[in-house]
Amino acid sequence: MKIRCLKSDLVKGVSIVSKAVPTKTTMPILECILIDATTDIIKLTANDMELGIETVIRGQIDEKGMIALDARIFSDIVRKLPDNEIVIESGVNLQTLITCEKAKFNISGKSGEDFSYLPYIERENPVSISQFTLKEVIRQTIFSIADNDSNKLMTGELFDMNGDILKVVSLDGHRISIRKIELKESYEPKKIVVPGKTLIEVSKILSGEVRLYFTANHIVFEFDDTVVVSRLIEGEYFRIEQMLSNDYETKVRINKRELLNCIDRATLLVKEGDKKPIIINIQDEMMELKIKSEKGTMDEEIMITKEGKDLLIGFNPKFLIDALRVIDDEEADLYFMNAKAPCFIKDEGESYVYLILPVNFSGAV
Repeated sequence: MKIRCLKSDLVKGVSIVSKAVPTKTTMPILECILIDATTDIIKLTANDMELGIETVIRGQIDEKGMIALDARIFSDIVRKLPDNEIVIESGVNLQTLITCEKAKFNISGKSGEDFSYLPYIERENPVSISQFTLKEVIRQTIFSIADNDSNKLMTGELFDMNGDILKVVSLDGHRISIRKIELKESYEPKKIVVPGKTLIEVSKILSGEVRLYFTANHIVFEFDDTVVVSRLIEGEYFRIEQMLSNDYETKVRINKRELLNCIDRATLLVKEGDKKPIIINIQDEMMELKIKSEKGTMDEEIMITKEGKDLLIGFNPKFLIDALRVIDDEEADLYFMNAKAPCFIKDEGESYVYLILPVNFSGAV
């Protein structure tokens, strides 16, 4: 195989597919990026068996063929070469020569035949969505997935499609994040659970209009010259409807930025990993926030508009910060039932809903 392409095109392609190279694996071939020039296009592929990414780069094929190169070494070499044309040439013994101007690297490759190709997915009935919308939906929900595998379903997000509405849900046992968006067209009802890792990596490389395809076991993201294929998480997602309620005893409208900044300041007194609650005292026209730790105490008041009863309630400050950070509205509406029931932060049309469970704060005031 012998190909030539501009450094900028190669760096971009390598950076895209690298998202699917596993950090740990018992299969050395999966630590490689496959360069496939067996047809009239140059295709780069990486696959960790759960997530696979394939992208096409511009370039010239002097001699058809394919080679699998160690992703880390190949990526490092390509990034540090001069900004010019790069020539990649592999021989029968799998030794690969990478040349750019006066720089020459000779590295050993692996047979492309041994590489795990992406599964073939029948692509029918695409769901179209803009990259901006999809990135925003992921950003506004991904923080509340669980980061351990004790319950696999909690490490993913529910994509619940019904008509022209796509609802994305994540939860970790302490909070729930829900985001609803309107699609350009109407689709058959479908529910799938997409791994959080897939969504995090995909959101870094999305561009243009994105087409989503769903099968029983996979989701495909297709955009520009890139295809991402991910396995789905099997199992029935939690029935969150029974956890949601429109009843409330206290409703607070507050300036979102003021509340976020206040809680952010309060966490200056809390060590990483320390579970000190922030105590919220809701009274007429005023919300008092307090935190107490070994480092000291903090007390601040914010003006509010209140409906209903006074309330004293405690929360993990990080959970409030995570939700408030991704809300773009100037004002936030918070709904409370009592000191032991969840707080709901949502807008009027419920395009977003954040449920946060309170914490016990006896002795923390």
